[in-house]
Amino acid sequence: MKTTKSAKPHEVEKKWHIVDADGLVVGRAATIIANVLRGKHKTSFTPHVDCGDNVIVINADKIRFTGNKAAKKVYYKHTGYAGGIKGITAAKVLDGRFPERVLEKAVERMIPRGPLGREQMRNLRIFKGSEHPHEAQNPDVLDIGGMNRKNKVGA
Repeated sequence: MKTTKSAKPHEVEKKWHIVDADGLVVGRAATIIANVLRGKHKTSFTPHVDCGDNVIVINADKIRFTGNKAAKKVYYKHTGYAGGIKGITAAKVLDGRFPERVLEKAVERMIPRGPLGREQMRNLRIFKGSEHPHEAQNPDVLDIGGMNRKNKVGA
């Protein structure tokens, strides 16, 4: 008899992974991180349960775009007033005060919207430098650059 097993929230084992984003391509890194956050890499994946792992990203300020996207990609926001649309290029965001927002937005847009997606996004921690306060969790290294040669710029 074939039965489908659904994971219960108390049965889920969460691991910690660390990703060094130095030289990684934004979109390719974001898809892998989003899949780990959702738990799609596990055999016990259940769409309505947070069965994903925790991900720490370091060196987020050194993430790269391919081609001319850094100059041409524009992030838009609206102030709420008439004609109040504002745009900023990806290069300016990376050179600005919060360069980790580029990767955060890329991952956020790959996670389903809703309460479960917001819970899964809380398992993502992004730091612009190489220091992070989560050494006590003993994170496993997730080598995204080694998975495929296209995942790293200039490799």
